[in-house]
Amino acid sequence: MMKLHPVAKVAVALSFVPFVFVQRSAAWGADGHRMINRLAAQYLPADVPAFMRNGEAQDTLEYLGPEPDRWKNRAESELSATQSPDHFIDMEWADLVGTLPKRRYDYIREVDKIAPAHPELKLTAEKIGFQPWEVEENYQRLKVAFREYRKLVAANADTGPDKKAILFYAGWLGHYVADGSQPLHDSIQYNGWTGPNPNGYTTEHKIHAKFESTYVSANVPRVEIAALVAASTPKLMTDEWSDYLTYLRTSEGQVEKLYQLDKAGAFDGAGTPAGKAFTEERIAAGVIELRDMIYTAWVRSGDPVEEYKGAQ
Repeated sequence: MMKLHPVAKVAVALSFVPFVFVQRSAAWGADGHRMINRLAAQYLPADVPAFMRNGEAQDTLEYLGPEPDRWKNRAESELSATQSPDHFIDMEWADLVGTLPKRRYDYIREVDKIAPAHPELKLTAEKIGFQPWEVEENYQRLKVAFREYRKLVAANADTGPDKKAILFYAGWLGHYVADGSQPLHDSIQYNGWTGPNPNGYTTEHKIHAKFESTYVSANVPRVEIAALVAASTPKLMTDEWSDYLTYLRTSEGQVEKLYQLDKAGAFDGAGTPAGKAFTEERIAAGVIELRDMIYTAWVRSGDPVEEYKGAQ
């Protein structure tokens, strides 16, 4: 008898579960996103320009934390539909591709190649999600803006407009990095367990909002997240793409633990100490990853680069 790869087993099991595409909700809710963005700016290393670390920058990044979720509106349905897959990735399906390419359109082509082998899943790149590609692209936007800042400083030119661009790109990046630290944004088990469920986890479509919004707003103070971040050491990433994929893998690995905690009532009302510790660790992980990506974008913006001179 042929043995199935673990991912294939999941695919076969879930092929019998009707799939309904539902627009993903906000990871962490507005409160969590604001917290992650603000603390990332607050704990940037001292060699990052001061305008990125001061109170005004923290206020701006905090405001921008929920910004991409403001784009989810029926009045702007095209924008909402187009950017919704940027908030998540179902790693179980992404694993069917194999090694994930760094470029978004290469990934789309790879999904198109493997989709015929899994007709029951009706796979598209949009269905699996674009989360890490949105992060990588915004990281690169931020790095370019930092590079321009260096040029303007060297030329003794006005940096004001570029500073605004930098803060916007950092805030935009922060939203999606925060999404990645919420385990339910990295899995097909997005909002109620699907497929085989021998442990009796909830199948109701309530766990997502209960965990990331209701519970966080009522029980997770910023000061406790700040203490976790302060205890960490800023890291310069060697390869931001592979680092971010490792970060997503770590988050995805917490999915079943989240369901176990939910089953034990960890996120009901005031919850339990275990639920609080779990949530704070996940939010702090988002802050730390964002801080390190901003820091890496700043340092790497000083690397030599061949300037674009138009079509030749």
